[in-house]
Amino acid sequence: MNQFPLILPDDWVSKISRFSIATSSKIRGHHKGSHRSQRFGSSLDFSDFREYTLGDDVRQVDWNVFARTEKYFIKRFLDEQEMRVHILLDSSRSMGEEKKWLFARQITAAIGLMVLNRDDRLSFSYIHEENKPMFRKKGSTYRKAFLETVSKIDNAQFKGSFAKEGLKALPKDNTILFIITDGLEKVSEWEQFFKRLPSFVRDIRCIQIVTEEELKPAFTGDVRLIDAETNGEINVSMTNRVLADYQKVRTAHETDFDALLYRFGIRKLELVVEEGLQHAIFQKLLRTHWIQ
Repeated sequence: MNQFPLILPDDWVSKISRFSIATSSKIRGHHKGSHRSQRFGSSLDFSDFREYTLGDDVRQVDWNVFARTEKYFIKRFLDEQEMRVHILLDSSRSMGEEKKWLFARQITAAIGLMVLNRDDRLSFSYIHEENKPMFRKKGSTYRKAFLETVSKIDNAQFKGSFAKEGLKALPKDNTILFIITDGLEKVSEWEQFFKRLPSFVRDIRCIQIVTEEELKPAFTGDVRLIDAETNGEINVSMTNRVLADYQKVRTAHETDFDALLYRFGIRKLELVVEEGLQHAIFQKLLRTHWIQ
């Protein structure tokens, strides 16, 4: 018996098992896997012919071609390599609202299960005060272990800046990097983060988690607002002008954030918590060809 609830029910685990991560990146893992790489190897997928040279395996000679041309050619086949996917989850306090944090972990779990289902190598990390080992496993036998790992993360309580500290939780061998965040840090901090990302990570995807309340606040009257990151308090009268100013600041931040992502060649997908997990997977991730 589990002593904690899993964030994905069994029926969702079954649904997710039908999908995998879609990528156009050249797969260059160090171990065998189920994805075609640009290297030549010993899979069953034929690539082309190359003229025989001294030292080549004579078993690869195509004798039918020799019969037609009286020249020795060998067959080349595409190698099969694993895909290495890392998921970096923002666990700073701005992610800590209950439904937002649950949804972020559900998306994390769903993507991770898709990776493990294809016998690919998954690594996962989040920023925390304690020094905890990174989750790094390969293969479908570790699906339950990963789901339990993500389910056990109780709260988003990191007090610092995710953009400033995120690099400390990254491994050095990724094919694809998923960054799951609300993107609320300063754009200047994000710029430094993206600049310092390893150059060999060619496929970087940012999943931005937002709530309807963040998009269109429904507050009215006099309210006390508490900064989730600093715990600072401020009393505000929620007039139309205040709401308009909020939308202006948020729109400016999102515009600058999107421009920064575009500049660094990073794809972004915005997921609204209230639209639900089914909409996120079947409407957003699938239709944008992030999964297949």
